[in-house]
Amino acid sequence: MLQKDHISFGLTIPIENYEKETPRMDDQVQKARMAEELGFHCLWLQDVLLEDPTFEDPATGQIFDSLIYLTYLASQTQSINLGTAALVMPLRHPLRTAKELASIERLFPGRLMAGISSGDRRKDFEGLNIPIMERGEWFREAFDFFTKALYEEYPEAVSSFGKLDKSNLVPKPPNRIPVFMTGYCQQTLDWIAEHGDGWMFYPQRPEQQRETINMYREKVKQIHGDVFRPFFMPLPVVLSEDPEAPIEKIPAGYQTGREGLKNIIEEYRSAGVNHMMFGLSKNKRPTAEVMQEIGEDILPYFK
Repeated sequence: MLQKDHISFGLTIPIENYEKETPRMDDQVQKARMAEELGFHCLWLQDVLLEDPTFEDPATGQIFDSLIYLTYLASQTQSINLGTAALVMPLRHPLRTAKELASIERLFPGRLMAGISSGDRRKDFEGLNIPIMERGEWFREAFDFFTKALYEEYPEAVSSFGKLDKSNLVPKPPNRIPVFMTGYCQQTLDWIAEHGDGWMFYPQRPEQQRETINMYREKVKQIHGDVFRPFFMPLPVVLSEDPEAPIEKIPAGYQTGREGLKNIIEEYRSAGVNHMMFGLSKNKRPTAEVMQEIGEDILPYFK
């Protein structure tokens, strides 16, 4: 899924035309299987707890709990990767998170892509009585506790989340679970480059994204040497029926035909983007039809 100088493609859940309406969550298993058959590489799930009408997110993540629904979709598919974009670490106990992710990795080896973040949904923080203005510190502490519990045998750890002393988390994952930072997580870019296996960042125009990627990769090189760290980017797409439809900007993404979309993707690929997460919710055409066109006419072009 992740290779230097190449780009792969995922879809955000729910795969549904909902725009400003609450998603029905119908036919998601069928569409997940269809995505797998068409050659998409990953399905991505948000981590949102509460509906907040002021946030204008009718999907509230994807309605269901992200890890429960991810496990369900994994059980209904064969090989497509499943990712979180992203688990909000300050709002989840790191020991529970480590247990859950290790269990998923054991049950579905090599398919889990763990994006993590510091979060931005104020109502979720209020609901769990966690101070949103301290989320950067909570994130670092949760990440350290999570990593120790997941990979060390009988670790010694003391934090505000709890204590590990002569105890051990089981199961341990059979493979190292790739962890990708989302945004800055209220940290510095140096910290992101040091601790993440890759970086998820928000949509920007290709020339701005190139600058961001170059800055990140220079930090990675300074800290780790000549290693590959993938860069991820979500992209809302409205695909016109006319293959030659012109490129038009929409919030955070583009409306165009498939030829225009190929050009857009190539610009981002050459800028250094290694994985693109398509959001299809704003399409007027049926999402299955849009998926099929992307899968048959665009994905093979970038193999």
